Amino acid sequence: MRIHRALVSVYDKEGIVPFVRRLHELGVEIVSTGGTAALLKDEGIPHVEVEKYTGFPEMLSGRVKTLHPKVHGGLLYLRNNPDHRREVEANGILPIDLVVVNLYPFQATVERPGTTREEALEKIDIGGPAMLRSAAKNYQDVTVVTDPRDYPVVLKQMEEHDGATTLKLREQLAIKVFLTTAQYDQAISDYLNREQETAGSFLISVPLESRLRYGENPHQNASLYGHFQDYFQKFHGKELSFNNILDINAAANLIDEFIEPTVAILKHTNPCGVGSDPDLREAWMKAFATDKQAPFGGIIIANRPVTEPLARAISEIFSEVIIAPDFESDARALLQKKKNLRLIRARERDEQVQSQPDMRSVLGGLLVQDRDNAKVQEPERQVVSARPPTADEMKAMLFGWCVVKHVKSNAIVYAGKDRTLGIGAGQMSRVDASKIAIWKANEAGLSLKGSAVASDAFFPFPDSVIAAAEAGATAVIQPGGSIRDEEVIRAANDHDVAMVFTGIRHFRH
Repeated sequence: MRIHRALVSVYDKEGIVPFVRRLHELGVEIVSTGGTAALLKDEGIPHVEVEKYTGFPEMLSGRVKTLHPKVHGGLLYLRNNPDHRREVEANGILPIDLVVVNLYPFQATVERPGTTREEALEKIDIGGPAMLRSAAKNYQDVTVVTDPRDYPVVLKQMEEHDGATTLKLREQLAIKVFLTTAQYDQAISDYLNREQETAGSFLISVPLESRLRYGENPHQNASLYGHFQDYFQKFHGKELSFNNILDINAAANLIDEFIEPTVAILKHTNPCGVGSDPDLREAWMKAFATDKQAPFGGIIIANRPVTEPLARAISEIFSEVIIAPDFESDARALLQKKKNLRLIRARERDEQVQSQPDMRSVLGGLLVQDRDNAKVQEPERQVVSARPPTADEMKAMLFGWCVVKHVKSNAIVYAGKDRTLGIGAGQMSRVDASKIAIWKANEAGLSLKGSAVASDAFFPFPDSVIAAAEAGATAVIQPGGSIRDEEVIRAANDHDVAMVFTGIRHFRH
């Protein structure tokens, strides 16, 4: 089914000029609107403006321009239906075989600080989704493109099939359209529901990315949906498993806490050790020293490109996944000798991705919350002990605080200014978590003298503070908020321990 006529109306102009120029070279008549038509005119690409095509002028400040029978009739009529053919011929409607449309940036508009409701409403696209849906509904006859990344594949098929596209491609592009319009409508309803404070539903529509071999356990089926591979590119090793993906996500969230060169090791989404140093190999040694048993079969992440010395140190143990912004050539060559080791390039994530809601499934429903992006503001002003912390103690407290946020509750982390020393995770009692952290440090042969203790929630009793002081800790950072805060502070003062109350809790269930 050769493409004879295309309607082009895009907000995002990326790649549109070479795409439309090639369409013209392939003999396709171009119908266009507004800013897109103006751009094509400037580029000298022949086209027909939609007002001339429909015989009806744009009106209402451009709100009505493509909502016309000559547009939607040209998209919706079934080419092999004799009744449809008679009707369109009787009304002078010409077929439109290709639609190239992307939408006003509603989400970007409402995320911009200071956006008014009126500005947001003006960015609700009407004609664009209508054309996309009409074309997608009739994908048997019409090719519809809403993503600039699909321009090359459409041109390739047209060049290979005498100006036509395959039904399989048209169906794939139609599915992408319905996913896009569903997400667009959801963004609008989420905004209005938030602004108007009315009751609303939470809808999710994300594409299938891959079928996984199995889920958390071999007897469970599993799939990955969304755009995970836009941010994590596997270039070596076995396919990622369900648990790998969970661990990669946890590792990426943890490493985001650190600006300085840092290496972290995780197992079952919990940190085993974290270290910072200008020399990444030294950062690794600090992280690995925290716990030399748990990292076996774990996940390693760095926030700098992996160097050959770091790769050589890592290769001494068995790991499942290594994640970094990049891998130096010597490091890559060394690590790729292990055929099953997954190597992942972590791409930079934009603010929109970082602000996506956190979702958890429950029986019969879905829990949705904001991501835990809270930061400690001016910790030096939140000292509650008689003795303020030294500069090194403050660094150690903040290092531990960055890590404890990513440890399953109840969580305790003993830390130095650039490394973890002991981690207690996932205990029903905070006292037990503290005991495990101390035991881990002792097992690793690490001294806790002069260390800082970070707790994800308040200490309900002074016993953990006393135990920390007896283990050698000289500083504590915790949210505060217990009815026994005064007793806890008194215990800190009695043991000459500096203490900061953050006012922020970091439960992680």
